[in-house]
Amino acid sequence: MYPTGSEVQEELISEFQLRPSGSVLLSAKSIRFSLLVSSIYLALSYILIGFKTDQLVLLLIFNSFYFASKTTRKFIHGFSIFIIYWVIFDYMKAFPNYHYNAVHTHSLYNWEKSLFGIDINGVLITPNEYFAHAHNTILDILCGIFYLCWVPLPLIFAGILFFRNRNLFFQFSLTFFLVNLVGFVGYYIYPAAPPWYIAQKGFHFIASTPGNTAGLGRFDAYFGTNVFAGIYSKSSNVFAAMPSLHAAYILIVLYYGIKAKMKWFNFLFAVIMVGIWFAAVYTGHHYILDVLAGISCALFGIVIFQWFISTSAGQKIMDALVTLTT
Repeated sequence: MYPTGSEVQEELISEFQLRPSGSVLLSAKSIRFSLLVSSIYLALSYILIGFKTDQLVLLLIFNSFYFASKTTRKFIHGFSIFIIYWVIFDYMKAFPNYHYNAVHTHSLYNWEKSLFGIDINGVLITPNEYFAHAHNTILDILCGIFYLCWVPLPLIFAGILFFRNRNLFFQFSLTFFLVNLVGFVGYYIYPAAPPWYIAQKGFHFIASTPGNTAGLGRFDAYFGTNVFAGIYSKSSNVFAAMPSLHAAYILIVLYYGIKAKMKWFNFLFAVIMVGIWFAAVYTGHHYILDVLAGISCALFGIVIFQWFISTSAGQKIMDALVTLTT
């Protein structure tokens, strides 16, 4: 028989309650919890987007950390915030934003040109169009390196905070999650084609268009790899360019790096942040407007979350999260 809703709820509550220090990792309760979460995830994934080997990799990572030791179990409990983010992002494939609102092609392109257009021999072009012709190998390599940082750097930073300052870890991870939710809402309110789409397809909407490496393909070609080809082949939605969450992530890292007093690391974060902002436009993945919107999302999320944790309710939630992973 399948577990009822109340049984699932009780199992989840029981799992996240504090245990005595001598509790057994491979207890019947822990195994049931693991099987329950894994089976629900696989079943829901199959229904929404079909089976993918990535799903097994995610479960392998989760269960390896969950059963390896008490420390890794606490770690994966904290990092569940990022797992939930990834699952939501992946499930967006089942609900394409262009099913809910028309995709913007002309308007964003024309707005970008009017605000940031570059005059070349009397012809006004966007910065993306300028860089499509005025690119060089050094910038191709640097932009590729910067763009490769947008996923691992926030995760590495979160890992450092988890062991160094548990409260700040939850501030960072929950702000990260909030900013992503704000960005996802933006994708559905204002579906937008990226610059490379306009360059390749024009202003006509083609729903089946796959992800594209755009200017990052030059990085792959130079090193003879398929790094970015592999990443963009798994894109959840081509028409999710506004806002640029790439632009938001490292800004959040920098803010909490400053709060954590990470000294010269913050200089590195600032360089990578500006590098990603430039690379987003240089490689044709985003307009300057997309980047500015992503920065705005990050600032909004930071301000809102910092206000929330200044309230008594917010402080209680933060204290509870820290206690549950200590």
